[in-house]
Amino acid sequence: MRVFFSTGEPSGEYHAVELASAMRRRVPQLTCEGIGAERMREAGFRVRVDTRGWASLGWLEAIAKIPPLLTIMLLTALRLRLNPPDLVVLVDFGAFNLRLARQLRRTGYRGPIVYYIPPGAWLDRVKAARMVAKATTPVTVFTHQRDFYTGLGLRVEFFGHPLASLIAQRPPRPAPPPDAGVVAILPGSRRAEIERHLRPLLDAARGFTIERPHLQFVVGAANAEARALIDERIAHARDLNLRVVDGARPALEAADAAWIASGTAVLEAALLGVPSVLFYVTSAAQARMARRMYARMGGKWIGLPNLILQRSVIPELWQEDVTPSALVEELRKVLLDPGKQLAQLDALRPALGPADALEQITTFVLAQAQR
Repeated sequence: MRVFFSTGEPSGEYHAVELASAMRRRVPQLTCEGIGAERMREAGFRVRVDTRGWASLGWLEAIAKIPPLLTIMLLTALRLRLNPPDLVVLVDFGAFNLRLARQLRRTGYRGPIVYYIPPGAWLDRVKAARMVAKATTPVTVFTHQRDFYTGLGLRVEFFGHPLASLIAQRPPRPAPPPDAGVVAILPGSRRAEIERHLRPLLDAARGFTIERPHLQFVVGAANAEARALIDERIAHARDLNLRVVDGARPALEAADAAWIASGTAVLEAALLGVPSVLFYVTSAAQARMARRMYARMGGKWIGLPNLILQRSVIPELWQEDVTPSALVEELRKVLLDPGKQLAQLDALRPALGPADALEQITTFVLAQAQR
């Protein structure tokens, strides 16, 4: 069995690798190839196109990347049409993957295409949902998106969120001593995220160290490219008790609390049992566009746990609110009483669906490949 996976950024690559690993446990001779980067390569995928540098912060910053990505999409569709795999699995990254699915169907590709984690989970875009459902079999991991598709009369599959299967909650931890603690810092995976986030984060770390002189900081680098950029940016932060590790999980495992850029890592921390403060900074133009869009939709939150639970559980700092003093103030509250946030997060795991979600998804996806 040969399966082609198409991703576009680290979070999608993570889900592709976990799904492929679960599939290989059932079908050991499974061959995986596709569009990805180092995580997929390390997992034994044959990477046809490397996605390093693909991820952008919204449409405005993605415009310059459209021509080369369009060329890659057309060539990929042609290659898959000429040498069709048993299954195509698209993972998130709608700007590229939705176009790839449509191009495959236009060129006469009749094989199964599963869209795993379709785009726009919280944006309720009717046109995009119809395009996804027409060209692919969507498998969502959010009840909100399932209900939206179902309300439009569109087919959609839902088995729960795979992270509920993959991340076990660690034993409860008491609040750290008032002069110490371990804080994970996850600044994001994209270059622009790291460049915009690290300065206020390092300034906040310095300010917080005045209050807690024995505070330790662990920065999680999403990939090798992110690690090189982080190492460069923190070269002059020798006044901080700080180290860099590879990946979100190693940074979170020993942490008493975390500063986390909005994304999948916030959900990962919540499931692991690490209380956190969420932040995000984008360009001024992109922020204006996002505010208008959220105002039209009545949006209140940007963090996955808050969106899933539909209430403010994890503090959110966005754009001009991401200041060193605000970061310190919110994290101080968390460190003093971590149990308050964790108690509210007790409802998160049940809201994500069954504990065996990944196994159910795997069963469904393999069935598509074997049709």
